[in-house]
Amino acid sequence: MRAWKAETAVFLTVAFVAAGALGAVQPATGIPPEVVQLTQFGPAAGVLVVALLWPSRIRQRLAGALPRRRTPDTARAGKGRTGPVGQTGRVGRELRVLLSAPLIIALAAGTYALLEGAGRFTDPRTLAHPFALVVVAQLVGACGEEIGWRCLLQPMVRSRFGPVAASALVGLVWGFWHVQVLTHAPAYAAGFLLATVAMSVVLGLGLEHVRSNRLLLAGGFHTLVNLGMLLFLDDDSGAVLPMVLFGGACLVAALPWVLRAPGTRLVTAAEHGAR
Repeated sequence: MRAWKAETAVFLTVAFVAAGALGAVQPATGIPPEVVQLTQFGPAAGVLVVALLWPSRIRQRLAGALPRRRTPDTARAGKGRTGPVGQTGRVGRELRVLLSAPLIIALAAGTYALLEGAGRFTDPRTLAHPFALVVVAQLVGACGEEIGWRCLLQPMVRSRFGPVAASALVGLVWGFWHVQVLTHAPAYAAGFLLATVAMSVVLGLGLEHVRSNRLLLAGGFHTLVNLGMLLFLDDDSGAVLPMVLFGGACLVAALPWVLRAPGTRLVTAAEHGAR
């Protein structure tokens, strides 16, 4: 078996099993699921296991997850540049990634309000826990997921497939990882899967040329989406229409990224060496 296949198989096995185990023990911990769901740390457990088995290779995969150490040479190299690898282009791309999250929520919530004649809104002050705590916990939980999905699995799959295909595959796995969603109505599950694939395309293409801070960017996008759904879509209710509209909004947000996607694959030298 090729090494990348072994890494992927181990990661996914641990991510799914650990998420189930963490979800089962959460009631005993007393941690409210409204604040953070322990299942979100299943992917992080998968990263830990593969890092123990293939430390040097996984270090290459995760190289862009954290901030890059700045040196005078690298600072001069990026100064004043534009484009995908320059400072100006990089900041613009990162900003577009983050702004895609409130755009998705605005599209879904606005369409729902037009169809139903009234929007959904949950006042943060009415939540059972302080909203500041929810925000911080949501960011931590989102990063627990994204270190696996976008910082490890995406680079592994990306080394074998083009940017759009790799992002869609990761999104499909990400969607089915939420196995509880499959117990809802078929239309609800379909809307959710459409959303995870489309959001994964936004993140995969948006972070294609980003070589540092990938974890915080992906986690920030994920957090903004989760908070938006909590406040404006009430996704936990199981209602079909909000989820279908959410999936459609994610698709609309992903289309500009797909249309601007490069036609050729970009595989780094590190990825070539990690195969």
